Amino acid sequence: MRLSIFVGCFVVAAIAVNLGVVPSGVGGSNVVWVILLALVLSAPLSFVLLRKQRDEMSEQIVSSVDRAKARLEANRTREDGVTP
Repeated sequence: MRLSIFVGCFVVAAIAVNLGVVPSGVGGSNVVWVILLALVLSAPLSFVLLRKQRDEMSEQIVSSVDRAKARLEANRTREDGVTP
């Protein structure tokens, strides 16, 4: 998803540079300028547009970490209860 947002911003930036809306790079740095411009545009867009997906992934990670902690705690208490 993040890559598609970047590609879309790259296309928009390339068109804007070719139309003269945004100044072009110096000499042969036009491609580098368009890539940097696309990165600057796509970062805040992906932060806003991918917020829901990021939150869902965070909840999944937290729940799996909590399950792992519970298993470790259960194993630890089970070992403590065994007497030789």
